[in-house]
Amino acid sequence: MSAGQTLPPQTQDTRPGHETEMNPKPAYEPRFPGSGRLKDQVAIVTGGDSGIGRAVAILFAREGADVAILYLNESEDAQETRKLVEAEGHGCLALAGDVGDPAFCRTAVEKVIGRFGRINVLVNNAAEQHPQKQIGDISPEQLERTFRTNIFGYFFMTQASMPHLNQGAAIINTGSVTSYRGSSELLDYSSTKGAIMAFTRSLAQAVVEKGIRVNGVAPGPIWTPLIPSTFPAEKVASFGANTPMKRPGQPNEVAPCYLFLACEDSSYITGAFLHPNGGDPTES
Repeated sequence: MSAGQTLPPQTQDTRPGHETEMNPKPAYEPRFPGSGRLKDQVAIVTGGDSGIGRAVAILFAREGADVAILYLNESEDAQETRKLVEAEGHGCLALAGDVGDPAFCRTAVEKVIGRFGRINVLVNNAAEQHPQKQIGDISPEQLERTFRTNIFGYFFMTQASMPHLNQGAAIINTGSVTSYRGSSELLDYSSTKGAIMAFTRSLAQAVVEKGIRVNGVAPGPIWTPLIPSTFPAEKVASFGANTPMKRPGQPNEVAPCYLFLACEDSSYITGAFLHPNGGDPTES
């Protein structure tokens, strides 16, 4: 590859994208044996069909959890993730629907309870983004859609899950480096990620007396289906090159942050964010 190129140029026609069409495929496999840190627990991962969500779901299963993955319409990716979770020896429930719809969130939680009987960890991870060069190009429909998925969905999933979360439970929200340094072509997306940061810190205070911890992960540029389905091929080709590490991160480099925040290793941490971002100093 030429200087400054990190990936083969590529695009996808549909959003939020499909992992099956990516070249190279993202690295999702856990890199170490499990140690039972989530033994007998049940986790929900939204956006769990691919990318960071897939890596988190598989890692949680390796650490002893049954996992429910929620996804929009990427059935092929979702069924592959289900097989990968089950290959770790644990149950997986794959549910298709829109987390921006509160009725779907309630139904999904009911199905998880019906299958597994409890919820110990909620990972709010589903997101979408639609680059625009000018603020005037962001239509009311796009603005509402981005907020509905990226922050309303976090509220709806948390509201639906809260009656089933007991002392020791954990909620983990996916933020972004863009909430710290901004993004000139992702104004609405960056705004939702800033809202997620405030939501995380506020919810942490609201439920701490119940023994529920709420934290977040704010990734930098990570190689997921959202990237080739969002950006033109030439931008994909240099994705991650502006980080101190000069490359994009892989989902399995991010997933351990979620594991740490989900398990008892982080029992004295709430209202905080971890920053797997290749060394971006704006998040320090």
